Amino acid sequence: MVRPYLPLKALRAFEASARHLSFTRAAEELHVTQAAVSHQVKLLETQLKVSLFTRLPRG
Repeated sequence: MVRPYLPLKALRAFEASARHLSFTRAAEELHVTQAAVSHQVKLLETQLKVSLFTRLPRG
């Protein structure tokens, strides 16, 4: 059985987000927008079929 590959950009976004506990800080580190980090993490969650983060509203 061949396992699907995991996108490297998505893995980098996840790792930085997990380390900083913030999509915004991860975006600053990776020199992309917060929306780009969120999109990459969502892509990874979809591919793995598991929620990697609990998203909370600001405040």
